[in-house]
Amino acid sequence: MTRDMNRLKVVLAETKRTNRWLAEQLGKDEATVSKWCTNTSQPSLETLFQIADCLGVQVQNLISNNIRHL
Repeated sequence: MTRDMNRLKVVLAETKRTNRWLAEQLGKDEATVSKWCTNTSQPSLETLFQIADCLGVQVQNLISNNIRHL
């Protein structure tokens, strides 16, 4: 069985950002971001767009790593 990879955690690593940095940018508690990164809970759709904006990526990059470029 393969384990699902958390895209937010991967994108944070790729952009050399931390949970703490993202929490500060969003005005959220660091524990909340940690829960998102461990799939304990998920951000709202609105927050997902804010995360993508902070990290300079498209929302799709936070959802799936199988993005096709047309």
